[in-house]
Amino acid sequence: MTEVLLRTVRRAGTSGAPSDVAVVDGRIAAIAPAGTLDPADADTEVVEAAGAWLAPGLVDHHVHFDQWALVRRRVDVSACDSAEATAGLLGQVARTGVADRVLVGHGYRDGMWPRPARRELLDQAAPGLPTVVISGDLHAVWCNTAALAHFSGLVGRPLVAGEDGVLREQDAFDVTGALSRVPDDVLDGYVADAVEAASARGVTRVVDLEMVFGLDRWTRRVHAGIDGLRVDSGVYPGDLDDVIARGLHTGDVVEGTRGLLRMGPFKVITDGSLGTRTAAVSDAYDELGGHGLLTWPPEEVVPTVRRAVDAGLVPAIHAIGDRANTLALDVFEAVGTRGTIEHAQLLDRADLERFARLGVAASVQPEHAMDDRDIADRYWAGRTDRAFAFASLDRAGARLLLGSDAPVAPLDPWISMAAAVGRDRDGRPAWHPAERIRALTAWQGSTDGRVGVAVGDVADLVLVESDPLAASSGSLRGMRVLATAIAGQFTYRDL
Repeated sequence: MTEVLLRTVRRAGTSGAPSDVAVVDGRIAAIAPAGTLDPADADTEVVEAAGAWLAPGLVDHHVHFDQWALVRRRVDVSACDSAEATAGLLGQVARTGVADRVLVGHGYRDGMWPRPARRELLDQAAPGLPTVVISGDLHAVWCNTAALAHFSGLVGRPLVAGEDGVLREQDAFDVTGALSRVPDDVLDGYVADAVEAASARGVTRVVDLEMVFGLDRWTRRVHAGIDGLRVDSGVYPGDLDDVIARGLHTGDVVEGTRGLLRMGPFKVITDGSLGTRTAAVSDAYDELGGHGLLTWPPEEVVPTVRRAVDAGLVPAIHAIGDRANTLALDVFEAVGTRGTIEHAQLLDRADLERFARLGVAASVQPEHAMDDRDIADRYWAGRTDRAFAFASLDRAGARLLLGSDAPVAPLDPWISMAAAVGRDRDGRPAWHPAERIRALTAWQGSTDGRVGVAVGDVADLVLVESDPLAASSGSLRGMRVLATAIAGQFTYRDL
């Protein structure tokens, strides 16, 4: 029997009266007024919390974990406000000689650039060196001529881009997939560092929607001691046959991983993104014309999702534009299943009540609203009152699940909660403040649904400096995490 005694904690969701909390064999065994619980024996670890707030561990419901781990080692161009500035930064890096084979930048957002991307800018910045810049939303990559030739060889087909050098959607995914092919031990080292960073922000579980099936990789990592997170590992259509052949169902715990690893949902991408202006919308994009694109023919989505559901998998359908969201809801209705719509960024108001009626959760990433508010105002002009409509979904009875879509936004649930309850950042006024949600709703969407902790709960816990349910959006962004634990074992500790 292992025991941890947390002394003098304040429990989230209560009056805040100090308590002692005993954890035995990975579960909360007792809660009593502060000073009334004693260690079971000399081996009990006693943690003096001094009035810190104890809460359920945090969950990021949508990440691309390998991409997040890799991006942490790439050139961050997110602060560049033009194609020229982006190319200039990469040129500086190229001249240092640190990139001997491929130079990779990440995080460009061109929706507000004064001039579009041009291939020649990257050609001039890094002559002869394959150079790729991945967009902040992952749906586009900007390449120089050398990179197009290099990655055409790796993906086994010609990659053709116009004068801008930009590849979008599947071509972009193929390039980022090729960039992810690094030796297992190298990638696992990057992942181990990223797991530690997530633990330091109070995260105890993630839903990993990496585009390459990751269940076996995560099993290897847990066996190697990379065990600071619970992981639900999703699958895409390309690996569906393999998952069905293995008899895996959503929620199945992988044997030999101490309960840390589970089979995740079945992910289908039905449209593009706002940042790349490929999200499928009902009204044409301002200035551009066109309605985005549907990446799967609607008539093929229903049988594919039905096959996955019949095999025991829960669907998670990517839909960003209002047209794509309507079609995604149609799929859930036709198949007669529950699941999630990932992103749900622009909605037809007639569809709001369908989420609750069909039992479809809205898996949203609130920080995207802060990143994309200006792009949305430009390209979805006149429609942004129903963009990132979190409060409207909540009022309609839909369940909200919060995440980051890391590396699109940082893997940090405090940032997601701040954006959800404040709709503000960087001192700017709140954007469509009517769509702010209650702190309680954001909190439940960032955990496994619990508000506080109770006797019998699995001891996936976070200890923080102040009451998370009473914090302002600014305080949430800077919330100090004092400790994180999974099944009572500390994965991070700063007290």
